[in-house]
Amino acid sequence: MEITARTIAELLGGEVVGDPAAVVTGPARIEQARKGNVCFYANPKYEHYIYDTKASVLLVNRTFEPRQPVPATLVKVDDAYAAVSTLLDYFSRLRHAKLRGNRLWARLSPKRSIACSARIGKGTHIGPQVYIGPHVQIGRNCILHPGVRIFHDCVIGDGCILHANVVIGDDGFGFAPMEDGSYRKIQQLGNVVLEDNVDIGAGTTIDRATMGSTLIHKGVKIDNLCQVGHNVEIGENTVMAALSGIAGSAKVGKRCKIGGQSGINGHITVPDDTVLAGQSGIIGPVRKPGLTLMGYPALEYGTYLRAYAKFRQSGASENKGGR
Repeated sequence: MEITARTIAELLGGEVVGDPAAVVTGPARIEQARKGNVCFYANPKYEHYIYDTKASVLLVNRTFEPRQPVPATLVKVDDAYAAVSTLLDYFSRLRHAKLRGNRLWARLSPKRSIACSARIGKGTHIGPQVYIGPHVQIGRNCILHPGVRIFHDCVIGDGCILHANVVIGDDGFGFAPMEDGSYRKIQQLGNVVLEDNVDIGAGTTIDRATMGSTLIHKGVKIDNLCQVGHNVEIGENTVMAALSGIAGSAKVGKRCKIGGQSGINGHITVPDDTVLAGQSGIIGPVRKPGLTLMGYPALEYGTYLRAYAKFRQSGASENKGGR
């Protein structure tokens, strides 16, 4: 898939500032962009990325005036955030047309389907009722238990274990609210990357990125029935107990321990060595590494216990006064 800045401008009703022949092959987040990517800029807190981005084309609002030279070709549009949804729809149609054209499948048995464009390493065991989509890459000595689904373009490293009914790379939960109260789907064009020696429990789902990759670093262990949202990054050797969830674009550090039935809000950072007690929820960024957190919203462990003692005292006083 290759399109030019000129084509993007025509599609979006925009204006090219720079090279109209600049070629892109797909979208990416501005902080992860490489040559051949198109990105968008709509939030001022990301402006510093503009001046050293490696992207070939950048969507910006018409009102944007750079404060220093920008290496990328700009396409100026009325609303960059709204325009990116239209552009993602366009790339999605191109991709689906390509996938529909890939009709060759290797069937290891009547109950296992593997796209011929998939690459599978030596020593990997594939159980029954496993689906491996187009352009998937799986490393050596992996184990895929029955019912695993790995969708197109996802990458699995060496020594990974995916337990029954794991889903890797289905769409992230992306919808844009419309003026009439309905929601427009935002196409999810990224992938999921599992590095080496990752273990994923039964029934867990890891969503593909909107752009770029949902990234699970080496040594991560995730229990059963967990949810990892789009564009999440989980650091090396972090563990995550059952029924936990991480919302989209959150970044979790190395060696963290996430207790069962706990949650982490989207677009926040959790530093290395954080411990989150079961049934707790982190709703804002955590500033210091190595903290143990508990409760909702999660507080430092000692602070939570003191607060809980106050809650109990207050509750006991109210009950006594009501008798």
